[in-house]
Amino acid sequence: MIRKLYGANPLHFVGHVLAFALIGYAAVQIAGIRAAGNMAVWLVGAVLLHDVVLWPLYSGADRAGRRLLGGAVNYVRIPLGLSLVLVLVFVSTLLNKGDGTYMRVAGRGWEGYVRSWLLVTAGLFVVSGVVYLVRRSRR
Repeated sequence: MIRKLYGANPLHFVGHVLAFALIGYAAVQIAGIRAAGNMAVWLVGAVLLHDVVLWPLYSGADRAGRRLLGGAVNYVRIPLGLSLVLVLVFVSTLLNKGDGTYMRVAGRGWEGYVRSWLLVTAGLFVVSGVVYLVRRSRR
């Protein structure tokens, strides 16, 4: 019955239920009941945002890229993905959030982070383009 509904071995299902129970217990023990509830709300919101909004967006973009570029899409996909990861890591820095605090602690500002991110992104695309051209010339 579970195999038909779940699509896998019943032990797989039981393992997942136990893992989620353990994660919930750990969250309550570490953060407290109220914070664990907030964490659950954020997790559900993030899952819904990803599955309902972001997944269709980047799946459609990837499909269009494959139609447009064919096999060369990976030479655009990889530097673009790395560049977006850098944006996620440094978003507050790129938007100059907390510059005053950083200035008081380090004695210098955050000027130049956007320029540096753009240079790193350009470098990623240049390296990817060179690799593509080298591999294409070998064929």
